[in-house]
Formats: sequence, structure tokens, C-alpha cells
Amino acid sequence: MKYISTNHGTHETTFKDAVLKGLAPDSGLYYPIEIPQLSEEFFVTFKNKKLHELGNYLMGLFSGDSIEKEMLQKLMKEALNFEIPLVQVEEDVYSLELFHGPTLAFKDVGARVTARLMAKFTSDYHSTILVATSGDTGSAVANGFLGIEGVDVVVLYPKGMVSEIQEKQFTTLGKNITALEVNGTFDDCQALVKKAFSDFEIRKKGHISSANSISIARFLPQMVYYFYAMAQLKETRKQIIFSVPSGNYGNLTAGLFAKHMGLPISKFIAASNINDVVPEYLKTALYLPKPSVQTISNAMDVGDPSNFARILELYDHNWERITRDLIGYSFTDKETIKTMSDMYKRTGYILDPHGAVAYAALKQYLVKNDAVGVFLETAHPAKFKDTVEEALSIKLEIPESLQATLKKKKFSIPMENSFKDFKAFLLGRK
Repeated sequence: MKYISTNHGTHETTFKDAVLKGLAPDSGLYYPIEIPQLSEEFFVTFKNKKLHELGNYLMGLFSGDSIEKEMLQKLMKEALNFEIPLVQVEEDVYSLELFHGPTLAFKDVGARVTARLMAKFTSDYHSTILVATSGDTGSAVANGFLGIEGVDVVVLYPKGMVSEIQEKQFTTLGKNITALEVNGTFDDCQALVKKAFSDFEIRKKGHISSANSISIARFLPQMVYYFYAMAQLKETRKQIIFSVPSGNYGNLTAGLFAKHMGLPISKFIAASNINDVVPEYLKTALYLPKPSVQTISNAMDVGDPSNFARILELYDHNWERITRDLIGYSFTDKETIKTMSDMYKRTGYILDPHGAVAYAALKQYLVKNDAVGVFLETAHPAKFKDTVEEALSIKLEIPESLQATLKKKKFSIPMENSFKDFKAFLLGRK
């Protein structure tokens, strides 16, 4: 398996090299030259496989000779050691609960695999992982890499734009984790990271890589839970729809990869908050990035999603083909809160703000379409305690792990939205 840049400005490279570099030298995202096609035999047996077994088989198709089979099997068993249950909440409507990992968010899947791949690939030298976060990425990556020898993690996050619990999950760890509190938005943090990868002096000083979904090691493992969800679904003759809360679009891109590999998902919904660049593109064929706006579903506060480049590549930049597989809806905070409240009153099921956006989009689609729908519940509601409690007028029970985190002291380094300052910080590190 070989990889090229979405900007088509670099030569072919291996899975290992793509993982280590994070971003291609021409600032494009690495992309597999071909999408593996799964056999009929696979679909006969895949429902009997455990999560880590599916992960081992599927990632093996994309990693090629870069990692030994026995090592990949061990790595996936360690990384995917938790459940991802599919929970029926209404007739023909299911929640895929992706918050049962260590940091209670879907990003545990990709981050834990990334950490182990990086540890394997960098065992003979020191490396620095740069990661921008709008909330859950920071905690998942930081916890995934915590204590791994030879790897430092620098987390950039927008000041005042993540929940207290999210912030505490990556600013209280110490050891090899450093948090930079940037006076800007997530898009600003992401831009700083991307610029660092194209800076000669920073690259010359040492090995840097990414654990954002711009990294193939982060977004590719996310395809695994689409297969795992389909394995848990009851047999049906109806179309199957997945609604994905979308910010940087790595999660949705992984699902589209799964579909192109042969997984029988009829359509995907790009569910967004008012940061609706992609839903607008799906309506108008015009992609118009804009500054992100802060919302209660903060992980989706992205105005220029990186992984959209991979979606365009997957469909040869053909809008008609993209819109056959993908439809988009966007919702305000007011609509999100109403969705959370209505769901709780009717069923007792508690949505976090991101899952609520995905559920609202799915219900809007199902008004005119007879299908079985799965929405991705990407974070434990307790990670958005204040928002959820206010919306539902209840007192949430906080998991013990989060209670312990909230008691810890925050350590972060304030930083202006300045590449000059960020570069000086990176070059000044030992």
C-alpha cells in the first residue's frame, strides 16, 4: 500500500513514512493510492469478529509491509480493548456509543492506535507530536501517548472554547504532555500546526508528526467502528443511513472509506452546527471556508475542515457523485438543546450536544425516507455537564474518572495566535 498527497505534489510513500510525517511536504494530506475491496467471504464472517479483530484485519489492508502482522495484532488488541455498543433508542433508530474508551470520547479509537504505531515506528529516536484540539482530540491523544518514552506531545487548544472537563483531561497530565492555551479559535490552532510542518527550521531541529485526523494513523482506525456497528444491526431490507456529527470530517471520511470498501451503507449525513461549510457545499457545489463560530457542540466548531480534501479525492472532485452518497444538515444551539430535551422527555436517553446534532439530522432525513438510521454519539454527556444539566433540568452522574480529573490542577502555557511565538517555543525546547 502506497500513499500520495492530496495536493499531488509529492512522490509515493509507505504507510510508515506517511504516519511519521503526519502531513505531506507540500502541505497536503496523505491518501492511499487505492481503496482495498473486501471479499464476499469477509462479509459472511465479519459479524463474528471482536472490535480489535476487525481493527487488525482492516488496518492490515492499509499498513502493508510497514508493520509485522504479529505486532499489528498485538497493537490493535491493546488499543481497542473497550466496547462500542449499538443501542436502540427508537424504532429503526440506533445510537452508536463511542464514549466507552478511557477518555469517554470517540477519538480514543484513533488516538490509541496512533500512539502505539508511533511508539513502534519511533523506537530508535525522539519525536514530537503536534495536535490541535477543539476538545476531545487533545484528551484522547494526550492520554494515548502519556508516558510513552521518546515521544513528546504538544496540544494546542483555543482559550475559553473547550469545556472544563475536556481542558482538565489534557492540562493535568504532566510528564511528556504540554498544553498551549492559544488566544484564538480551533482553526487558528490547526493553522499553526500545519504551518509548523512546512517550516524548514522546525523540521530540521527534530522529528515532528501529527495526531490530528490529518494523520492517516488517526482517521483510518475510525472506519473500524462502522463495520462493528453494521455487525450489531439486526437484519433489515431497509436502507441503512449513518448520521455523523462533523467538525474536521475525519470521522465521516473514515465512514466513506468503509462504504467504498464494500460496507453496505446507503447514505451518510454530514451533521453540523452553524459551522456549516460542508452542508452548504452539498447544496450549492461551492466550498467557501469561513471563520469558525463558537457553539455548545465545540468539537464541530471548524470553519475549514482539513479532511474535506480527502472526501474530494475519494470522489475525484465530482460534486454529483459526492451528493449521491452524502447529504448535509446544520442546526443552531437552540435547536440542539431542544433536541436533547425532547429526546430525554420521550425516551430517557441522554444525548451530548454532538450526538444531539447527529440525531436531529437523522430525524430530519427520516421524515421523507424509510430507512434504518444510526447516529454517532461521540462523547459521554458528562463531558458537557453544564450544558446537559441545563438542557434537561437534571443532575448528571459524573463518572469517577472524570471526578478525579476535575480535582487536579491545570497546567498550560498561554500563547498568542502567532506562528513566530509558536516557532520560538518549538525551537526552544530541548
